[in-house]
Amino acid sequence: MSNPDPAGHGLRLAPFRGLRYVPERVGSLAAVTSPPYDVVVRPDGLRHLETADPHNIVRLILPQAATAADRHRRAADTLRRWQEERILAPDPEPALYVYEQQGDGILQRGLIGALRLTPREEKIVLPHEDVMPHVVEDRAALMRDTGANLEPLLFAYRGDGTATGAAAVIERVTGTTPLLSTTTDDGFAHRLWSVTDPDDLTRIGDDLSRRQALIADGHHRWATYLRLRAEQPAPGPWDFGLVLLVDTARYPLRVRAIHRLLHRLPLADALSAVSGAFRVRTLDTPLPAALEALAEASAADEHGNAFLLAGDGRFHLLDRPDPDLLARTVPSGRPRAWRELDATVLHSVLLEHVWRVSDDPEHIGYIHDTAAAVAQAERHGSTAVLMHPVREEVVRELAAQGVTMPRKSTSFGPKPATGLVLRSLTLD
Repeated sequence: MSNPDPAGHGLRLAPFRGLRYVPERVGSLAAVTSPPYDVVVRPDGLRHLETADPHNIVRLILPQAATAADRHRRAADTLRRWQEERILAPDPEPALYVYEQQGDGILQRGLIGALRLTPREEKIVLPHEDVMPHVVEDRAALMRDTGANLEPLLFAYRGDGTATGAAAVIERVTGTTPLLSTTTDDGFAHRLWSVTDPDDLTRIGDDLSRRQALIADGHHRWATYLRLRAEQPAPGPWDFGLVLLVDTARYPLRVRAIHRLLHRLPLADALSAVSGAFRVRTLDTPLPAALEALAEASAADEHGNAFLLAGDGRFHLLDRPDPDLLARTVPSGRPRAWRELDATVLHSVLLEHVWRVSDDPEHIGYIHDTAAAVAQAERHGSTAVLMHPVREEVVRELAAQGVTMPRKSTSFGPKPATGLVLRSLTLD
């Protein structure tokens, strides 16, 4: 994605003094890392990470205490203590960081740095999803108390497809000895290099100044960056936020769905209410086969909206929605691509009209892992709604038009591991 501004006022990625774990002070780098905060499957995943190492980064990104204020203070105290004990230590000079992930047939490389914050109207950073205010409030309080960007957001930009500019620097640097190398429990290998050479930094800066980026993962944290910048005197470190920029012309991202867990809606009630609104078929198959059936239904040329309900040990495929129901309940005045999104139909038709479920944490949970969503629905007698991923081209098309998708519509990946490099705003 090239910036339409001929003056080149595009992405500006600034070096920073990365705050990193001191390897000799922890069990292993893999044991102190975590997925992003909103991917951790609570509470099982949280307990696993907390017990992996007493210094696991999850104690900063998902601190545990009786109240929100206590949680944020605990994270701030922990971060300060770990720096005093040199569990975490800053790098000697500001740098951009080349980050590589490899696993599951994927090789992804990108640049981690402090990205200049820009308002939406400048169309330099393109969001594609709405955000939930209570999540932004929580993340803002955590960042405010810790004075740190604890995990990089995942941004996608489109380079020229050639090994020039930033791509050339990345290719050359990855042939040298990395700052760190580790393999996490999911089988992904992670490597990190620092870039401090002035010529390399200039080459990267010139290239990125002609680009715009899509927020692939981190809408709530980007909204948090913007909120906190508005609170702080300018100019200053709050004018920038920690991101990973990936050139998807060279390293395409994988797009997955985010599933819904309807806490207070028993599956029998969900199926009863949807009768007549969608075709419903019960599948006595394992999860992989049920997901294949969902993919086939979603690919149908006509009435392609489809969902998979779970919670009773079987799977129930909803497809072929009633066209008259869609016409009555899906908001008009939006592009056709938006009106036909599964997430749009789920929220406008099923949640609001058929099931009358409020979109708040008390009623809806958002879960990335398919098996975890099914297991939780079966354990608690609730309903899991499994989604089929939207195509990346559709996401880009809508973002370029300034149209946001319903919240939690996509999950781009692989996501950067949290804990490999942090940004303390007191060091900038």
